[in-house]
Amino acid sequence: MKIRATIIISVGASLILPAYMDTSFLKNLKKIIEEQVEKNKRIVMVCGGGKIARKYQTAAKGISKDISEADTDWLGINATRINACLVKSIFGKNAYINIIKNPTKEISARENIIVAAGWKPGFSSDYDAILLAKNLGAKKIINLSNIDYVYNKDPKKFKNAKKIEKMSWEEFRGLIPDEWEPGLNSPFDPVASKEAQKSKMEVIIMNGKNLKEVEKCLNGEKFKGTIIK
Repeated sequence: MKIRATIIISVGASLILPAYMDTSFLKNLKKIIEEQVEKNKRIVMVCGGGKIARKYQTAAKGISKDISEADTDWLGINATRINACLVKSIFGKNAYINIIKNPTKEISARENIIVAAGWKPGFSSDYDAILLAKNLGAKKIINLSNIDYVYNKDPKKFKNAKKIEKMSWEEFRGLIPDEWEPGLNSPFDPVASKEAQKSKMEVIIMNGKNLKEVEKCLNGEKFKGTIIK
């Protein structure tokens, strides 16, 4: 049976397993993903490292001044991999048996649920998602985090920050740093953004906690979030 569409979903670590160990998000996400697969879509989930990764990185830097950037990055990568193990496990035999760690390698999965994690130092999970999209011929990436929209400035610091529903890559890149470093907290990483613009990808930034909106997005309906293309 021919796959109608391949959609890449980048899932933030704060959603996969919050500090208070609430698994309701994963239960509900599982239901939504399985419904999409029944509609003959292939869903590829890329798992982030988030706060867990940053805690390990901060601890390592606090203990040793000699820790390399590569070692710092590997801490983040391994955080993404344990998160990916959890996500893959909830789908059982319906998910591809291997967690994708190299987004550029040929993927021979017959299953329509695929889970991916971090690759190697210098590559964020956002960039891995872009490489996976290129590898699998997907043109849309849904980035699930803990924000509803991209704003023109930090809404936590500025009460007059304005949400942006649609924007170009040029506009988005003007709001974020030019360079990426391990642990960077940005709606979408700068290097990945540059590659997405070059490859004419569409990236959607939305709040993963609101799964009703995620479902609307997957169904092609109007949803709350920012479209960058």
